[in-house]
Amino acid sequence: MARINWTRDELLLACALVVENGWRELRPADKRVQNLSKTLRSLPLHDGAAADPKFRSPGSVSRKTGNIVTARAGYHGATTKGGQLTREVVADFTERTAEMLSASQALHAGLTSAEIVRIPAQEGETNLAHEGQLLRRWALYRERNKPLRDQKIRAALEEGVSLRCEVCSFDFTAAYGDLGDGYIEVHHRLPLHISGVTETRMADLALLCANCHRMCHRSFRGESWRTPAALQGQMRKSD
Repeated sequence: MARINWTRDELLLACALVVENGWRELRPADKRVQNLSKTLRSLPLHDGAAADPKFRSPGSVSRKTGNIVTARAGYHGATTKGGQLTREVVADFTERTAEMLSASQALHAGLTSAEIVRIPAQEGETNLAHEGQLLRRWALYRERNKPLRDQKIRAALEEGVSLRCEVCSFDFTAAYGDLGDGYIEVHHRLPLHISGVTETRMADLALLCANCHRMCHRSFRGESWRTPAALQGQMRKSD
């Protein structure tokens, strides 16, 4: 089968396993590797891939744990070709270990309880699971919680903040007149699968236009999300 790149969510689970193993590689016969292999093969992230027995097999999961170990800053042995996204996830775990382990636990909890797959598709989002990320569905559901959205908008207006997109400065009122008055979408700056279970503050939420909101969640080159600041940086690079 053709090589299928690991997504950030898959790497999240694999890296957590390595961290919990003291930043040591795990072998194919390890029960934890076999369990992770079954989990990854069960996720609807890559259409039809699980039909191939080699896809995310214990052997491939074990190799990825080796990639993760050698990608860690300060590793002095021979490095392996794990890819840029692997290095980024490893760096996240190195810098924010507790947060990233919490994110992994949140994903496991969602898979165990089936909360992730029960979340309904959002209006305007078609074939959402096929676009790639289970956690993306979970995050979108929470981000669109109406009372929280209304509270963020109300707080912004009370502070005299214009309801403009924080990334591109789009103003719904300026574009659509009365129809767009008071409208903006609300987005978690840090996805819930990264922050884990947390009390959301107004400062944790960003005001975004629909386009930038979609781009923050778009699965692209192995990344299933990006912060508003990262998206703004991407826009500057494309100028």
